[in-house]
Amino acid sequence: MRIPPISRHLAVLGFIGTLVPVASGQCDRWQQRIRCELTTDLDVRTHRFTGTEKLSYTNNSPDTLRQLFFHLYFNAFKPGSEMDERSRAIVDPDPRVGDRIALLGPQEVGDLHCTNMLQDGKAVGSEELGTILRVKLARPVLPGKSTTLTFNFNGQVPVQIRRSGRNNAEGIAYSMTQWFPKVAAYDHHGWHADPYVGREFYGEWGDYDVRLTLDSSFTVAASGRLQNAGSIGHGYAPCTKPQKRTDGKLEWHFSAPNVHDFAWAADPDYTHVTAQVPGGPLLRFIYEGQGENAPGWKELPGYMVKHFQYMKDHFGAYMYPQFTFAQGGDGGMEYPNLTLVTGGKRLGGLVSVSVHESVHNWYYGMLASDEGSFPWMDEGFTEYATSEVMDHLFPGQAKGRLHQDALETYLRLAESDQHEPMSIHADHFRTNRGYSATAYSKGEFFVDQLGAVIGDSLVHKGLLWYYNACRFKHPEPVDVQRSMEKVSGLQLDWYFDEWINTVRSLDYGVAAITGRGDSTFITLERKGEMLMPVDVAVMGTDGRTTCYQVPLSLMLGARPGSPSGAPCTALRPWLWTAPRYTFGIPVPMDAVRAVILDPEERLADKDRSNDSVELEPGTRGVVRP
Repeated sequence: MRIPPISRHLAVLGFIGTLVPVASGQCDRWQQRIRCELTTDLDVRTHRFTGTEKLSYTNNSPDTLRQLFFHLYFNAFKPGSEMDERSRAIVDPDPRVGDRIALLGPQEVGDLHCTNMLQDGKAVGSEELGTILRVKLARPVLPGKSTTLTFNFNGQVPVQIRRSGRNNAEGIAYSMTQWFPKVAAYDHHGWHADPYVGREFYGEWGDYDVRLTLDSSFTVAASGRLQNAGSIGHGYAPCTKPQKRTDGKLEWHFSAPNVHDFAWAADPDYTHVTAQVPGGPLLRFIYEGQGENAPGWKELPGYMVKHFQYMKDHFGAYMYPQFTFAQGGDGGMEYPNLTLVTGGKRLGGLVSVSVHESVHNWYYGMLASDEGSFPWMDEGFTEYATSEVMDHLFPGQAKGRLHQDALETYLRLAESDQHEPMSIHADHFRTNRGYSATAYSKGEFFVDQLGAVIGDSLVHKGLLWYYNACRFKHPEPVDVQRSMEKVSGLQLDWYFDEWINTVRSLDYGVAAITGRGDSTFITLERKGEMLMPVDVAVMGTDGRTTCYQVPLSLMLGARPGSPSGAPCTALRPWLWTAPRYTFGIPVPMDAVRAVILDPEERLADKDRSNDSVELEPGTRGVVRP
């Protein structure tokens, strides 16, 4: 009997936490499966490396595969690459890149090539297309069948420009990310063989067995668990079985089950300390112990322990036995079981980037949505959780309401010429600023504003449902939608469609207030194209405030209470086809002091000047043009 992949790896990983039963069927899609055995030898004098790869590939799709694609990411770091051309052509290039690739010399470029490729012992043809390798299989891989490819590879580590490379701005020798030939993802959309231009990643779940050989003076931080710690030392364990080599090198052996990438970093001046999360993973901190940033790194473990505890309680348990924070890269970047961080001298900045990048191991790492097609599902959800964690670690330091910064950034984006739908592939945004504001801030606000539709408590419940239902399953937007619908009982297809696929604007206003006997009638107007439910606060002259909720007809129901959970009376739904809505309250007009639309300011209303009306004593009515 074939053991389902998830069940099999629960035991292998020694998962932490309790699996929450969920309705079967959600997120259940076929997924390809790999086992990747890598060996590599890095010459720290020339920065060149050689290696071998054995890829066992299982085709769980209904399709017959006659070719495979591999990513050769290091080929992006040479003049004339698509990444180079994109950086020099885009109107707002990333300053870390700019024209630096175009100026690289032969000893500074990156490159990666494959040779001697065999499929089940038979030679196969291949074609190198920049950062993509097309492999024409010797025999097709039928549905439900497996095949094994073996080959050699060689490459050069580029100078540090973006994410990968050598000798970064803080002096870390090697940030080895996207360093090996990585098979492209194949799902129900087809192949994801996207040329690398410096944006996002997507990979197949698999088991990695990796052997890294380099100068013995270097300490290595990597995805997975070190298997030969007794032969290595370097802070992983006492060196009880030293390797007997004559070349001055060490072979590091790592195992990383059920991940979709493998990354590592190395430096001769690394310090290695650990901290245990109670009931959670072992945290490793690997950084330059004598560097100018060391004081911040020494304080980091205490904050990260609290961070992992908070994530477990509010967003789901981290499901691997360890996690590593390593100094390296060009800012912050997530990889399975590992993040590379350049935090600078300020503790707050180091904590913030460390929280953000490690939260990625929930949305990028364990949920693993396609970051290229749905970058907001990774970056936006990560930003949402990061804001919550940082408020927990540094209470009272948030400016205004939590997630307010995301709202303000989104509103600026919406008024600019850089606003594009969230459904656009990450690589194809016209500007870097537009991409960042969309994936990060609009993505975060997308989650936060959902609280105005179903309530904050149900959003948090929905995120946990989503995590437990879709972990290790490459979820898509519909899976988030279904999770939120299941916990709320409301229909949300309209919300996901408008916010993901359009750039429509939201603008509601108070159009009129009139009195009739002992009643007051309030008319609301939808001035923008976007649909939303709205809340109305009526302030009385007696100092009391009453909240009314106007659900949208498309919801087929109403939110319980206000977004924050305070009492709020649900009225009849606003028909989505009607531009105006009028309701009456059993209060004479002279007892009403003010009417305020969206009193908690949860909506992305682009014009708040028409959201409130303050009534002067004796006012008989208000009508706005």
